[in-house]
Amino acid sequence: MQDGVVDPGAHNREAWDRLVQEGNEWSRPVSTEEVVRARGGDWSIVLIGHEPVDRSWLPTDLTGKDVLCLASGDAAFDVVFHPVSNLFAPDLAPVWRECFRVLRSGGTLLAGFLNPDVYLFDHEALDERGELIVVHKLPYSDVTQYSAEERATKFGAEAPLEYSHTLTDQIGGQLAAGFVLTGFAEAPHHSNASADYLSHYFATRAVKPG
Repeated sequence: MQDGVVDPGAHNREAWDRLVQEGNEWSRPVSTEEVVRARGGDWSIVLIGHEPVDRSWLPTDLTGKDVLCLASGDAAFDVVFHPVSNLFAPDLAPVWRECFRVLRSGGTLLAGFLNPDVYLFDHEALDERGELIVVHKLPYSDVTQYSAEERATKFGAEAPLEYSHTLTDQIGGQLAAGFVLTGFAEAPHHSNASADYLSHYFATRAVKPG
């Protein structure tokens, strides 16, 4: 059902620019008070769901450590913090290669991503009636599942494009890039009915050997 050529990078970049302007909860800056508390050692960060990441996944002391959320030079960071966002990228191999490239030897990658099984279900039935109705085959893609007209009707023409990916892409991709997996966690969705049946989010802790 794929329609004309779509540049997912350009589309999602513009879509998220709009979401930021609209005040999307995942793009809001922290407050001055939170910065002050963090400088005093009282801080937390969310990788998946709405619960803080396990502090044992991070270096005991972050003083002097470089933490990455944007692209940089080779071997420049001690920690890459990568919250749930892979669903907006059609190909994950470059993501994991870049994470490996920018980390120093012994550095840590903390990554969050969606359980691909959540894409099996009709999102309208789930969100509006709490029903888990299987309608999609995996791996799922907005671009291949729906035409541009159908996407505009179901999600809005300016909504970000999403891709389910496989666990081979998500976890196997990190291993193929050279990482060693040292931690795994999962969390339910904070509000929809899927929380009663399956984990909505997965998180991994991986280390660059050396």
